[in-house]
Amino acid sequence: MKKILFWALGVMVAASACDKRVSDRTADLPPLQPANQDLNAGSWKLVLLSRPDSFPVAAPAATNSPLYVADLNEIKGYQAHLSGDMQDKIKYWSAGGVLRWNEIMRDLMAKYNLPPYQNADGSYPVPNAANPFAYPLFPFSNPPYAARAYAYVSAAQYDALVACWHYKGVYNRPAPYRVDSTVKALAGKSTLPSYPSEGAVLAGVTAEMMKLLFPGEVASIQQRLNDQELSLIASGAATRSDVAAGETLGRQIAEVFIARGRADNAGKAVGSQTDWNNFVTVTQSKNQTPWFSLETPGRPPMLPLFGKVKGFLCDSAAIVALRPGPPPSTSSDQMKQATLDAYNTIKNPSREQMRIVQYWADGVGTFTPPGHWNAIASEDFVKMNYSEVRWARNLALLNMAEMDAAISCWDIKYYYFNPRPTQMDPRIKTLTGIPNFPSYVSGHSMFSFAAATVLAHILPERAGAYTAMAQEAANSRIYAGIHYAIDCDAGRTVGQNVRNYAVNRAKIDGAE
Repeated sequence: MKKILFWALGVMVAASACDKRVSDRTADLPPLQPANQDLNAGSWKLVLLSRPDSFPVAAPAATNSPLYVADLNEIKGYQAHLSGDMQDKIKYWSAGGVLRWNEIMRDLMAKYNLPPYQNADGSYPVPNAANPFAYPLFPFSNPPYAARAYAYVSAAQYDALVACWHYKGVYNRPAPYRVDSTVKALAGKSTLPSYPSEGAVLAGVTAEMMKLLFPGEVASIQQRLNDQELSLIASGAATRSDVAAGETLGRQIAEVFIARGRADNAGKAVGSQTDWNNFVTVTQSKNQTPWFSLETPGRPPMLPLFGKVKGFLCDSAAIVALRPGPPPSTSSDQMKQATLDAYNTIKNPSREQMRIVQYWADGVGTFTPPGHWNAIASEDFVKMNYSEVRWARNLALLNMAEMDAAISCWDIKYYYFNPRPTQMDPRIKTLTGIPNFPSYVSGHSMFSFAAATVLAHILPERAGAYTAMAQEAANSRIYAGIHYAIDCDAGRTVGQNVRNYAVNRAKIDGAE
């Protein structure tokens, strides 16, 4: 009965988390007015594409052609009969397509961040991408899945917008309101050419990526695409032909990333009973106590082979090189002291410690630790008035680092297969549940310090604040009784090392 109540509570928490959209916090943002249009972005270094013109975009019709005049008349028709709903859509999307799609992603992560409940025989079902509507729903957007999903979407958006900027420079067709003064600029004015439409490029590439990642949400994702594209036309930001060219380009580039995603080993990350048993056997052969699930019945370890997923920044050799030295032997006095320290910390938590634990928990029904750092980054990026392509570039750097941090972290966790404090001392009762994977190193610490140091490179004036937040996130896992201090210390070091790969890329990508 206790387990059923716990499961019901988890579902209720997740449902309440999704009642309020992430974008409600940014509902009143003004139209995006970039301080710098980044007109040279068409030459920035790409992630997967070999060159920005990998997919041809046909030359647009002349602005004095009958086809273009028809496009202008469509805009004027919408603007003559603007409904309140359309005005709301224009306001929503004019704040920035990269921001809005990132918010939509975070909402979906929270919605799908629900671990499956056990079968009657005590086994656990695995979400199936081929049948996403069967229980358990696909995906279970746990932290590794989320980190990978944010990275794929952000990197695809970046490559798509670099290609978009390239073609804008090639064709240099002005926005509709600059061609015809009777067309109103309801989403703000820009000197950026409108062909192909950057908003439509974003809609095309993001929708295709998100349909792969959240196959049960195809209808809602398509509706979002339709809303964004119609708002682009009705606002006077783009013509129908600007939008059509942009969406086609975005979809083509998405296919490159989708093909990579299908072959990056993520589909094998669940592993098998043989794999799970082998972790125990290898750990015991080293005379160490292996980690085991503290749930009843024991739940299979979460994505034990995720450490073999192909990252964007670090190759497999780099992932191995990132491994820190081992944690203390499970039979050592050092481990006994670390466990006692964990018990003493959790025994009488202060109100401030409990606040920190809850703020950084990022568990079931939330957008996960990588999503938390996307939220932090987005709040700061909004203040910087970045162009869409720079928004995409910065989030791509952040999220590629988060994905590779997840790969490295899971590689380390299952390499050492170290038990958590709660396993070593049953007196330790955590404040936020017990994650279903080994202890060393701390994922929160790795995600947070990788993110904080990447963001510090992008916004050096905020470096101190990001470091303080990352340290608080790491401390939250100690205060909660989930980790030993050494887990978080090692996580900090490795997370900062992962960051180096992202920063090294940033220094040569042409955007600085």
